[in-house]
Amino acid sequence: FIVTRDAEGLIRFLTDVFDGVEHPDARTVDDDGLLLHAELQIGCSTVMFAERKPGWPFTPALLQVYADNVEVVLERAAAGGAEIITRPTKFFGDVFPRFLDPWHNLWWVYKSGTALDNDWGESSTGTDWSDTTDDSAAWEPTPELTYIHDTLLEAVGKVRDPHQ
Repeated sequence: FIVTRDAEGLIRFLTDVFDGVEHPDARTVDDDGLLLHAELQIGCSTVMFAERKPGWPFTPALLQVYADNVEVVLERAAAGGAEIITRPTKFFGDVFPRFLDPWHNLWWVYKSGTALDNDWGESSTGTDWSDTTDDSAAWEPTPELTYIHDTLLEAVGKVRDPHQ
């Protein structure tokens, strides 16, 4: 759920960025004329919205969605004023970028068909998962993991009310 100022503008932005489709029968306006509830279909995810009422605090959303073409999504997001936080990066069999939208919500955009196609059933590798030997000392972060980590820490520091 995204509660924000100018929810209508954010819905338009996300419709353009993700080819989102609003569920028109979900739209509800409160007695004060502010949007109380709206829903936007982004791929296989439904994101809900409300207009931030006077006196309500800024609450950023951190969202993960899937897209068929993350490069196109990033181009559209940047054209709409978003800040690209993480370029498309390989991550445990997936590829994802992150962007900070102009409303200061942080988006993880995974490439469709990567994690969704993984076989989460029995391991065919013969790995003995019951071995609990601590091998953390032998684990070295890759440049990709370091980049993903560092850009997240930097991005979270930027998540502030854009109206202040």
